[in-house]
Amino acid sequence: MHADGRRPVVIGVDPDPGKRAALAWAADEADRRRLPLTLVHTQGEPVPGYRLEGTPPSWEKWRDDLHTAGNDVLERAAAFVGTRHPNLETSLVLAEGHPAWVLAEHSRHATQVVVGSRHLGSTRELLGSAAVALPLTAHAACPVVVVRDTEHTTQQPPYFVVGVDGSPHSAAAVDLAFEEASLRGAALRALYVWHTPLLGVLDEDAALRECRRLLSETVAGRTNAHPEVELHHEVVKGHPVQELTKASAHALGLVVGTHGHGGFRGMLLGSVSQGTLHHAQCPLLTVPHPAKP
Repeated sequence: MHADGRRPVVIGVDPDPGKRAALAWAADEADRRRLPLTLVHTQGEPVPGYRLEGTPPSWEKWRDDLHTAGNDVLERAAAFVGTRHPNLETSLVLAEGHPAWVLAEHSRHATQVVVGSRHLGSTRELLGSAAVALPLTAHAACPVVVVRDTEHTTQQPPYFVVGVDGSPHSAAAVDLAFEEASLRGAALRALYVWHTPLLGVLDEDAALRECRRLLSETVAGRTNAHPEVELHHEVVKGHPVQELTKASAHALGLVVGTHGHGGFRGMLLGSVSQGTLHHAQCPLLTVPHPAKP
């Protein structure tokens, strides 16, 4: 947390200078919210068989070399942010440990934690991959934004998508979705995806009416707080991951709720948040249910 009580946007910095989509998202988000930005780069244990110029380096030499390289990663990332937002307040953190654990610790005092996502190319590609995003979204204390490095085309006028299932976790997701849409002058599409039970249902029309009721109750009141956000809400039939993935194709972002164990009713625990993490075609924002005092 910042000295003045503001909770920064935290970004897990990828060592690859070509992977800047997540860093750009985080810098823009911090600037939009008038919050400081914390750049975090993590380092783990030495790779077995590590050698420097053909000789086994001492532990101290390994640490010195790694810290030098880590500081260089952070300085280059800070330079990128400075070019994009010259007046943005930034701080740099070089930490040791698994990226998911380090970033989860920072999430306790953050507004958002942002990471990149790409397919694992090697066992050493930890930061910015599913190896970080999956455990981080399960244990973070604040919303986590997973930004893909692949090119993404948004639709005009811009909009966010939020998944709703009537649970407290999806209600928290709706709150963030309205915030994000308002900050960007975008519309919001709230989707309740009804997944037909395995054994079927006696009255499908009644089930769909109940879904519409829950959807209306979840978004009720929030339109008063954000009258500038154009809201579209609908109930669709299908598999939640497939329908939300389809809806995310040209969205600014897809927002789903999670508490580390799952979300949508009738689905395997964690299946929707993890499924959208792998298949969403736009930045994914996962929102934990606020912890009780």
